[in-house]
Amino acid sequence: MPSFPALTHVTSIISGVALLLYTTIIAIAALVALLARTAPRRRAARRVLTILLRGNHGSE
Repeated sequence: MPSFPALTHVTSIISGVALLLYTTIIAIAALVALLARTAPRRRAARRVLTILLRGNHGSE
């Protein structure tokens, strides 16, 4: 069985990768919302940003 420090290290790496992926998705959606040529694409990207940045955390 792995030791506690090894588990926390692996967990930290996984959390960092997840945070990097989430940040990349947010940045791409924001760029699309700003740079899309058509209004429907901009609206769709804004809806995605609203969903991703809502911060609801299960209060519904």
